[in-house]
Amino acid sequence: MAVDQAQDATTSGAHALGRDGDPARPPYPAARPRPQGAAHGADCLCPHSARDAHRRAVASFDALRDRMATGQGLPAALAHSASASRQWVSDELTQAAHEVAERGRAASDAWFRQVWRRAVVAVWGAAGVLLLTQLITALAADGWSATRTAGLLAALGTTVPLTLAAWLHRTRGGLLAVLVGEDNRLSTSRAVAAGWVLLAGYAVLLLALERAVGQSPGGLALADSAALLTVLALSCAVAVLARVVVANRVRDRRAQKVRADRPRPADLLTDDAGRAGFAATQYVLLNAAAVVFACVTLARAPQRLPELPWGLALLVAVSAATYLGGKYADGGRPTVLSVVRAREAGDLDSPIRTGDDIEIRGSGFVPAGAQDADRLARTVVRIGPVHVHVPLVPVAGGFTNPTDTVLTVPVPVDVEPGRVDVQVITASGAETNRYPIDVLD
Repeated sequence: MAVDQAQDATTSGAHALGRDGDPARPPYPAARPRPQGAAHGADCLCPHSARDAHRRAVASFDALRDRMATGQGLPAALAHSASASRQWVSDELTQAAHEVAERGRAASDAWFRQVWRRAVVAVWGAAGVLLLTQLITALAADGWSATRTAGLLAALGTTVPLTLAAWLHRTRGGLLAVLVGEDNRLSTSRAVAAGWVLLAGYAVLLLALERAVGQSPGGLALADSAALLTVLALSCAVAVLARVVVANRVRDRRAQKVRADRPRPADLLTDDAGRAGFAATQYVLLNAAAVVFACVTLARAPQRLPELPWGLALLVAVSAATYLGGKYADGGRPTVLSVVRAREAGDLDSPIRTGDDIEIRGSGFVPAGAQDADRLARTVVRIGPVHVHVPLVPVAGGFTNPTDTVLTVPVPVDVEPGRVDVQVITASGAETNRYPIDVLD
């Protein structure tokens, strides 16, 4: 009994920072001691420290949510009122979720400051692989040639500017900065376009250096490189059009966008919710296969631009059209379909009155990528002139309110009796249609 009371007291006071004017104990366990010799202070911003702090915060929040789902830690003064208990639990979880979000943003900033070095290492590693390949083929074939020299110089001419660009944008991920969209996710269309631009730029630089060292490269006619130029122009156009389509759909409230914590490689193949997307996956795979084909063609005939078959260019065009079609079809505006009075077992059927819970049914209430508690807590219902924050109702492993199709909120006493409109405002800021209900005295 004493252990349970101590645990309840700890849980109920874990998030009371500033309520009584005294500093409260932080809601997360203290950082584990570092091994001797590790120079990490309390304000350390290194990626490992920030990531560990975020993981501990998430684990602590999950434990708190699961405890509250079973009723542990609830103050005795609120036990008699279901609505007051629910609101108290929601407020405690919301405050804890904000703390987790802060730790997540700190971990994201630290990750951005680190990942640019990895990108630079990958670029120079690719140049090293090219050098090793040139040496092996030179020993196995006819020896070193001016074309091989031009190839290494072209690789150096590509790697050095990329390294400089990565250093200039080191606080935003280095080379990833150009691939990250406005929603802080890796952009599939930008990544594909960047691949074709790098390939074309390297091929043109190679031909220029071959001319500089006295070679006479051929294949510069438009007919020889028309398919490559078509694919390059198409991929760049898709990158621009995809951004325009998404921006216009969000502006017209036909799609919802929620900012991600940080970019992840899986963003190239998935939607905002992390589910595998057919349109993005086929676009990446088919373009990757086409780029590999072009690289092999360039390696076999470095004296000319890669000559792509028109059949392959048509395949890439079909893939691009499918990808853009997916951008037009993704998402949708949140919609309220019906509003009913929430009824528990044993309650009598009656009209909606102030103080009652109402159940809002529809779709799109939780945007893709907004499943975290911090974002769920941003969901608001406007009932007449009153804005009601949707309470978080925890269960083991998640929440039963809010969900993508159902929201449950109380009707505040400030709502005047009569006909009022109900409207949901999601975490992305999108508003649903207005649905009229009648509130009685």
